[in-house]
Amino acid sequence: MRSISRRQAWMACTAALLLLCALPSLAAEKMRLRVDDYQIDAELEPHTHKITARAKVRFTALEDLTIATFELHNDLRVKKVVDAGNKPLNAERVTQDSTVRVQLPASLPKDTSTSLTFEYEGILDSADDSPVQGLKVAYVGDETSYLLYAGRWFPVNAYGINRFTATINVTVPGTMIVIGSGKQTITTASSKKAAATGLSNKTYSFVWDKPSFPGTIVAGVFQEFKSDEAGVDLHVFFKPVHQNLGATYAETAIKEFTYYVTLYGTPPSTSLKVVEIPDDTLPATWAPEIAAIASRAVTEKVNYRLLANTIAHQWWGVSVSPDSRDSWWLNDGFARYSEARYVEQAAGQAGLEEAVKDMSVGALAYDTVPLSTVGKLDVFSPEFQSLVTDKGAMILHMLRWILGDQKYDLTMRTFAAKYAGKSASMDDFRALAEKNYGDKLTWFFSQWLDSTGAPEFKTKYTVYRLGNKCAPSARCPGFRVVGQITQDLDLFRMPVQLKIDTDGKTEDKRIDVVGTDSPFSIETFGKPRRIVIDPDNRVLKNSSDIKLRASIQRGQAMVQQGDFAGALTEFNKALELNKNSSLAHYRVAEVFFMQHNYQASANAYRESLNGDGDPRWTEVWSHIQLGKIFDITGQRERAAREYQLALQTNDNTQGALDEARRYLQKPFEQQKNS
Repeated sequence: MRSISRRQAWMACTAALLLLCALPSLAAEKMRLRVDDYQIDAELEPHTHKITARAKVRFTALEDLTIATFELHNDLRVKKVVDAGNKPLNAERVTQDSTVRVQLPASLPKDTSTSLTFEYEGILDSADDSPVQGLKVAYVGDETSYLLYAGRWFPVNAYGINRFTATINVTVPGTMIVIGSGKQTITTASSKKAAATGLSNKTYSFVWDKPSFPGTIVAGVFQEFKSDEAGVDLHVFFKPVHQNLGATYAETAIKEFTYYVTLYGTPPSTSLKVVEIPDDTLPATWAPEIAAIASRAVTEKVNYRLLANTIAHQWWGVSVSPDSRDSWWLNDGFARYSEARYVEQAAGQAGLEEAVKDMSVGALAYDTVPLSTVGKLDVFSPEFQSLVTDKGAMILHMLRWILGDQKYDLTMRTFAAKYAGKSASMDDFRALAEKNYGDKLTWFFSQWLDSTGAPEFKTKYTVYRLGNKCAPSARCPGFRVVGQITQDLDLFRMPVQLKIDTDGKTEDKRIDVVGTDSPFSIETFGKPRRIVIDPDNRVLKNSSDIKLRASIQRGQAMVQQGDFAGALTEFNKALELNKNSSLAHYRVAEVFFMQHNYQASANAYRESLNGDGDPRWTEVWSHIQLGKIFDITGQRERAAREYQLALQTNDNTQGALDEARRYLQKPFEQQKNS
């Protein structure tokens, strides 16, 4: 079955962007060693899914060490480990946390450097032992091979925290192209197998000499599209079926890249490779000079939000990275809000408001742990990803409101420059923000980093008509609005905008909301008709709509984890908030469809069609899904009728019309593993 997230197209990509960087858990919170450099030689045999590799790891002890521990994919078997003197060492494999523990020949004193060389091999063909449960992040195969840094295909220390340099040599069949980070050279390699088959192998070498995270390799058959517009050395690597889209994506990527240059300055490299990766792995991933997106996102209508988020990691991740898991939002949250800034640039205020709504849902879906202590969570969990990505982005959105655009942009640009090529902490960022604000921001960061929850604003007010005591030539206010804003967080403090719609000009007033009750008095010229609190969504706040969408997001995460009962519970919570929610009914229907409970599924799709129609795509896809159900149950005429109704919507969200036409031509058939 095709799982859909349309107006939440982003939310599904980001509920997988909640898997955007899909980070493996660190072997330990405290770093005991720092890897400085890798020298890696790897040979891929795509047809047999095999990798054979040798990795020389140079590292420095951060405390006296007798054992060095590294993360390594459980499907990789270590054949030998030797020290800097080529002396064999004992290596213990711990599958529970995907680590290899090496007993050093002698205690390595603090601040002393040495090297270990690992020889290993394995078959990478499934997600069975993946660092990300149920998802392949390292795979060797004929169509496309991908060795993502998240896949721990080489010995890794403190994923995403420990910056390193690397020289990576990858040998593949001559028909494949290899994409990696850094300066590239290609040589023709000879082997007994190549001689026997008459096909030459090629070795691609990549040198990245600035400490970062150059651990991702993609190999396959690609069509390359190049552009040097605006000084960007851009390469688009798409599969042959998408080669006609290369120019379109190149144009979008250059716009996004150059926009970020204006915001944050030049990144470590002005080269960028936009790479298509299979749908069975992450929806998007990044590395120095690499922005990789899944095939399903490569469509005629460019998924510019996903691409913008991925490209933003050249600044937030490649250049500036967090110094701990508790500061992880400096990576994913910064990239998420960078995406929102580009949406604002491309689609205006309405586009930004839509992005902010999505971020608000994610920020409050799992708001049970303070963001400053998020490192205590499992990094695979939806809670961790939702908080660091969406709540982190919302903190930047609110900080922009506090500082104003000019000071906010100065803070971000200074932060990007000062910590380029380095790790940074939350305190580092706070210090810059306070410097530009001109005062302490303890009240702001304490509320949003160290606390949980968000206000649900309410207001009550009285309108008074003022007497006309002005000079005849003066324009006097005719009314005074006296009231108060209430919310339920006792320690809350934030400036909030009030918009007063009147018979004449709309009036705006900035009110400092402090505590549970905040009085205000505003004079207007026209008679007030309506007061709206925070009309531009500058503040993270709760509402019935946010609660509904948060329940749906939690349910979708449970579906991905196979917890259908838990998902239905969450979707029903959403229906308690709005029994006419088309989206909630649609998600219920999806679960029943996956369980092959077709009658219940059809009923729920009907409820979705009879609901509030939000988002709009639920209509076209409900008809398509009903058509599938009728095809499965042998009711071809009724199925065709639903596909025709889908076409009449003229809504091609996520290729809906194309799918409807396909099933009009040939009945849908249930896959055995669906």
